[in-house]
Amino acid sequence: PGGGTAQSSNGPVKKSMREKAVERRNVNKEHNSNFKAGYIPIDEDRLHKTGLRGRKGNLAICVIVLLFILAVINLIITLVIWAVIRIGPNGCDSMEFHESGLLRFKQVSDMGVIHPLYKSTVGGRRNEDLVITGNNQPIVFQQGTTKLSVEKDKTSITSDIGMEFVDPRTQNTLFSTDYETHEFHLPNGVKILNVQKASTERITSNATSDLNIKVDGRAIVRGNEGVFITGKTIEFRMGGNMELKAENSIILNGTVMVSPSRLPSSSYGEQFNNGNWLRFKLCMCADGTLFKVQVTGHNMGCQTSVNPCGATH
Repeated sequence: PGGGTAQSSNGPVKKSMREKAVERRNVNKEHNSNFKAGYIPIDEDRLHKTGLRGRKGNLAICVIVLLFILAVINLIITLVIWAVIRIGPNGCDSMEFHESGLLRFKQVSDMGVIHPLYKSTVGGRRNEDLVITGNNQPIVFQQGTTKLSVEKDKTSITSDIGMEFVDPRTQNTLFSTDYETHEFHLPNGVKILNVQKASTERITSNATSDLNIKVDGRAIVRGNEGVFITGKTIEFRMGGNMELKAENSIILNGTVMVSPSRLPSSSYGEQFNNGNWLRFKLCMCADGTLFKVQVTGHNMGCQTSVNPCGATH
């Protein structure tokens, strides 16, 4: 049943119109009553899901939070720039930018550290003073190893390559530490120069003033080709010992006076042949050359087997 043509031993048998109508009605009735026809069970977890889920969702949330933080930081920076530089409809109220590269501050500015570019200049207006103030801190100008520090009670300059003060109008050198092209003259009004170590060819004073060299501890004067001290009167005062050391000779040309009040003296009755002590007599040639002679007895002179003074001594 259900076919359009019946089969028989003699061949196909045609159905009448009524039989075909009844058969069509039965098929339609069966299909209409069958609600599960064409139904396929589907697992919801296997369906394709739209949107960001799982790790992608967490990553999207992190990106959104990061963008929000950056937006807040950008807003804060913008507010700070607007408050400090004071940008308004007429431009910047606190500074000016010129085509020549000049940056001009038009009001009092509070800064910490300033790093000028190569060969830059910091200055003020022609008829106005440039006032730099440190809030309970020294003002330090530094370029490489050269440093100028202005403090409340002193001003110090430190440099490994030297320094030079030049008059900007006349270009005359007022003060320089370049010993090869300039002599080291103290500026007017400076009476004392305090240094820890100085390397120079000579140290002189004015003709009407004395040259005083004072130290708290130990003073060492050394010359690669000798040390020559000349003057009308040369006086050494020290609280401890004075040591004169030379590879060849020490020459004292002029009147030499030694105060024996602080020189050590032997006790009364001490014998010269005591093996614990070696005594020497200080002798001087006619040209000022000093030499020593070991004392071997009383009233001993300066005769030696080798004459250090040449013809006479």
